[in-house]
Amino acid sequence: MKSRGYTQLIGIGLLMGLLPSFPLAAQKQPQARNFPKYYVFNLGTPLGGNTEPVGINDLGWISGAANTTNNVTSEAEAWVGVPLALGTLGGPNSAVEWPNHSTRGEIVGIAETAQVNPLGEAWSCSAFFPSVTGNVCLGFAWQDGVMSALPTLGGYDGYAAGVNNAGQVVGWAETAVHDSTCTAPQVLQFEAVMWGPRVNEVTVLKPLAPDPDSAATAINERGQVVGISGICSVAVGGASAEHAVIWENGVATNLGNIGGQAWNTPVAINNRGQVVGFANTSGDMNAGLSPEGFIWTQASGMQPIAPVAEGSGDTNSIAFDINAGGQVVGQSFGPNGARAFLYQNGVATDLNTLVVQGDPNLSLFLAQGINDSGEISGTAIDSTTGLQVGFLAVPVYDGSGNTASVSKANVRKVVTPASVWKNLTGFSRLALEGAGR
Repeated sequence: MKSRGYTQLIGIGLLMGLLPSFPLAAQKQPQARNFPKYYVFNLGTPLGGNTEPVGINDLGWISGAANTTNNVTSEAEAWVGVPLALGTLGGPNSAVEWPNHSTRGEIVGIAETAQVNPLGEAWSCSAFFPSVTGNVCLGFAWQDGVMSALPTLGGYDGYAAGVNNAGQVVGWAETAVHDSTCTAPQVLQFEAVMWGPRVNEVTVLKPLAPDPDSAATAINERGQVVGISGICSVAVGGASAEHAVIWENGVATNLGNIGGQAWNTPVAINNRGQVVGFANTSGDMNAGLSPEGFIWTQASGMQPIAPVAEGSGDTNSIAFDINAGGQVVGQSFGPNGARAFLYQNGVATDLNTLVVQGDPNLSLFLAQGINDSGEISGTAIDSTTGLQVGFLAVPVYDGSGNTASVSKANVRKVVTPASVWKNLTGFSRLALEGAGR
C-alpha cells in the first residue's frame, strides 16, 4: 500500500517537471472578455486502445477510462503524473464516466463483476463500455489502491457517478421491485442513492412524485445533489430523465427544461450551486437524444448553451463540467465534425482555437473536466495514429499571475471527422447514433 502511495507522489512530481514554468494552482477567475490560452499535453493511450479522461480535481488528478488494445474492454484509469489502472471487480470492464472532484484521494465509477445478470439486463453501464457483456455492474469507490463495491438496494446492479470531500458518493441502484415502467431488457426499478459518509450508510433520494425512478449524477461540497427523475425505461437517459432535479436535504426540486420532455440530464454542480448538463430542446418522452447543453442557476433557471458558432455547422452540444469561476466545458458537434468547447460569459468557443502550444497532431473533440484553476481534461484524436488519446489543457499565465488571453479564434482550428465517432462511449455516442450519424 505504501509503495502505491509513493508511486503517486513520484508521478505528480514527474508531471510537474514536464509542465512549463507558470503557476498551475493560481486561483484566478477568467478575464471578463477574453478566453484564456492553453498549453496542451498528450496523455497517450495507457492500455493500447482509445482513451477517455473525464474529470480533473484541484490537485490535478485526472480520472476516466482507457480501452485495451483493439477496444474490446476498458479499465478505470487515473493520471497522477503517470497513468494508474484502477482495476475491476472481477469482470471485464470498469470506468469513471462522470467528473470526480474529490481531493481526498477517492475516485468513484462503475465496474463489472464476474456474475452474469440473471435477468438479462444490460443496465446503465452498457452505454459506457466498449462492449455489452451481460455481466452485473456495480458502483465502486477506489481509495489507497483498493476498489470496493458499493451495495445496491436489493437488486443486482448499481452505478456510482460523483463524490465530494466529505466522502458522500452519489449514483443509483436497483431495488428488488419489478417495475412496470421498465422497457426490456431492463426489469428492476432503480433509485438515486447516496452512500456514506459513514461506513455502510445508504440513503435513498426519492424521485419527484409520481415518478417511480431516479438517479443521482453529481454532488458538491454543500451536499447538494443533482440528477434525474422519471420512469424506468431502459435505465439510460430518455424517459428516465423526464425531469432534471436537485436534492437539498433529501427533497427533490424540478430544475425545468429547455423545451423537451426527455433527456433532461444534469452532469455537474459546482459549490455555488450552478448546474450544467444537456437536454432535448423539443420532443416527447419517446424522442431520441438530440441534445443542447444547459446551465442552471437559482436566479436564471435553465438556460441553453448553444453549439459553437463561427461557421462550424454544429447543431448539438453537451455540457459536461463547471468550475467555481463558472467556466463550462463540453462537446459541440454536427454533420461536419465535433470539437471540445470552453463556455464562459455566455459564449461557447472551440477549444482548439485557444491552443498556443502543444502536440500539433491533436484534434480536441471532447472536454469533460475542468477544475478551479481552469485546467481541462478530455479526449483528442491523434492524427498520426488515428487513436483517441487523453489530453490535459493548462491555462497560460502572464507575469502578474493572470491568464493570458486571445480575443477570438486565431490560433489553430481543426475538425474531427465523423469516421472517429463510432468508437465513442456514453452520451456522445448515444447522441450521434440518435441523429443517424
